[in-house]
Amino acid sequence: MDIMSSPRIVVVGSANTDLVVGVLHIPAPGETVLGGDLQIVAGGKGANQAVAAARLGAQVTFIARVGDDAFGQTALENFVREGIATDFVRVTPGVASGVALIAVREETGENAIVVAPGANGRLSAEDVRTAAEAFDTAQAVIISLEIPEEAVACAIEMGHARRIPVIVNPAPARALPEDLLAKITALTPNETEALQLLNRSPEEQDPPEEIASRLLGLGIDFVVMTMGAAGAMIATPDGVETVPGILVHAVDTVAAGDCFTAALAVEFAAGRSLRESVAFANTAAALKVTRHGAQPGLPHRAEVEGFLTARGAASSVSQPSFVSEE
Repeated sequence: MDIMSSPRIVVVGSANTDLVVGVLHIPAPGETVLGGDLQIVAGGKGANQAVAAARLGAQVTFIARVGDDAFGQTALENFVREGIATDFVRVTPGVASGVALIAVREETGENAIVVAPGANGRLSAEDVRTAAEAFDTAQAVIISLEIPEEAVACAIEMGHARRIPVIVNPAPARALPEDLLAKITALTPNETEALQLLNRSPEEQDPPEEIASRLLGLGIDFVVMTMGAAGAMIATPDGVETVPGILVHAVDTVAAGDCFTAALAVEFAAGRSLRESVAFANTAAALKVTRHGAQPGLPHRAEVEGFLTARGAASSVSQPSFVSEE
């Protein structure tokens, strides 16, 4: 995409610094495990989505808060380096920036995360309203839930009022009022988040098609549920279908869902079909999980397109189809 065709995306969400340790297994309650060396990595769901969208070709405006500490300053410098507009990233005096404590299982890339929100917890509806000019020209808005509900609600309302796609990544999962759900264009949960939104237990073993359909029944235009190795499931009023992904060796699944959501938003805002957008998002997320780190591992557009081109060439000589690990 050149600058003239790049979709304009507003991202409303969190900015964290990830403190990451590799472990042989995720500790159980009360268990202590020894891990590898500490890694300090840029993260936060909103920041991950903003960086991913920028690397995939979008013009991105980020709405967030950071603290007046070294982590916050580093985050701002990183956003500028990625070409993200930071006019509406506010520095919060006397408050620490958000931090995520992450254990990553070395063998599979699975992770467990604890977040200390810090300045993210101060993001307000007024902060979002201040960015009205960014919404006025946006072609999509991405929202995640590591920020206060008043900011989430305001961003949904502002996107809906301007009739632009409102894409919500419901993580960490929490209930949203029915009137807000009806104003969401797309919801992008993983299977665990989808079950939490429906107050269902994994032990009930609901079929994925039923889970996605139930979410659609909440009033959302369409649901795209990521399913790890099985790809992604799309639920629309016309039915349910699965879009397979790519077989990869996963080393770190942190930010895979953020990468998926951003890629989906970029392609959809650029006028691609929903299925095309999901297929591109599957590929971007598959590339992400082959790399360590949240933002450091996010792919650039040329990498995703090159991977898709290589797959197309492989398919022409009867290579097998693959399935994504996210």
